[in-house]
Amino acid sequence: MESKAILKYARITPRKARRVVDLIKNKNAGDALVYLRFMPYRGARFIEKLVKSAMANAEQKKAVNPEEMKIVRAYVDQGPVMKRMEPRAMGRANVIRKRSSHITVILSEES
Repeated sequence: MESKAILKYARITPRKARRVVDLIKNKNAGDALVYLRFMPYRGARFIEKLVKSAMANAEQKKAVNPEEMKIVRAYVDQGPVMKRMEPRAMGRANVIRKRSSHITVILSEES
């Protein structure tokens, strides 16, 4: 049985979130939470909450022990980009892109 959790419009760039997601793929959910708890990256907080949510969804479905489930798929897609203008010298402007992410974590029973 699979359990899924999705976080949309997370205010973190996809590149920074993927750095964390790639470290927890194919790990047990309980072990992944321990790894995420002690990671220095800001993206680890987002993904830690997401893994906990997926585990709670599994528990709601009456699956096996959620701690024993495995992260079979975890990926980060790009969300909408907010564009802001920053004034520069001589009437010019720079575009500041504030990127967002859609993060998905899927847990499954080990087979």
